[in-house]
Amino acid sequence: MTFRERYIATLLFGAPDHIPFMPGWPRESTLRAWRAQGLPADADWFAVLRAEIGLPDMGGGLEGAGVSFQMIPTFEEKVLEHRDGHYIVQDWMGAITEISDEFDYTYIRAAKDFVTRKWHKFPVETRADWEAMQARFNPDTPERIPADIIARTAAARARGSALTVQVNGPFWQLREWCGFEGLCMLCVEDPEFVDEMAAFWAAFVSRVLARLFAAGGALDRLGISEDMAYKAHSMISPAMTRRFCQPAYVRWVEQATAAGCPIIDLDSDGCIEELIPIWIESGINVCDPIEVAAYNDIVACRRRFGKQIGYTGGVDKRAMAAGGDAMRAELARIAPVVHDGGYIPGCDHGVPPDISWANFIDYGRELAKLCGWA
Repeated sequence: MTFRERYIATLLFGAPDHIPFMPGWPRESTLRAWRAQGLPADADWFAVLRAEIGLPDMGGGLEGAGVSFQMIPTFEEKVLEHRDGHYIVQDWMGAITEISDEFDYTYIRAAKDFVTRKWHKFPVETRADWEAMQARFNPDTPERIPADIIARTAAARARGSALTVQVNGPFWQLREWCGFEGLCMLCVEDPEFVDEMAAFWAAFVSRVLARLFAAGGALDRLGISEDMAYKAHSMISPAMTRRFCQPAYVRWVEQATAAGCPIIDLDSDGCIEELIPIWIESGINVCDPIEVAAYNDIVACRRRFGKQIGYTGGVDKRAMAAGGDAMRAELARIAPVVHDGGYIPGCDHGVPPDISWANFIDYGRELAKLCGWA
């Protein structure tokens, strides 16, 4: 089987020959630490990991289709101040953001590492701001769809890859426009304004997807980025989620499914148990990353929701860092869900630098066994 075939078969509770080996992905600080611990400089960490544990080149992977849902044009990105060890920057999304000068200021909007940022101002504070912002999201802007989308699709299939696009969910996108506190206050004080912005975003994404499918593009996965939960609860109530977010989910799911896309995967950090029922109602069939530190228990989720939804992630990064017996106990904990299907296990977020290279290799070896590769 190709990666694409395994990926789809696993998450749809089919019968893959092996479960895809997707241990988690390191960020820059993690790679720096690993290189100091023995990972060869400039080496492909995944190739080295496979070689260390005796796995073949599995071929393929998740590949982006090159479709753009970003604002066009973007704001000018520029440093407004540099003082006291910090940059204050207008980023390309129009927000005024602060970041330590330990990092290049472009880290503000790129998840290259584990970086703390502070937001001072967001681009949508008034109705006039909102009217101006809409002009940056014209779904018919030509460069949103690659001119070679048919060739890209064919090439990805030939490599055995699963073709994917990632879109911001309504909560995520409105938070980018209004800020977290601003959006939450609007949900209470001006919910009709939130309805309006959410409906605009739903229609914009739908139109771009329609252009993709009309141009001959095909998807294996529609990913929805929707971080909307704290460590113990969701950021807005289930009732608000149904009002403001669910119409977009349903619209996109129906559209993508009609075009033959089998996987609709919603990503949200935090404790998502009270949100999963809404996602299931909406037709979403996979969610991730199932953070254990946020009180998500994938075994309990499978017991509660059965095979209505699949998962990726779910391996406690703290147990991976501890290594040894703690790591093995964690893999044993999730093993019943792996064997039950509909689950690709891996780190429950980006792989942090406190997971040593030696422990990651050991974890990778045990994970490969669990996934049927050894």
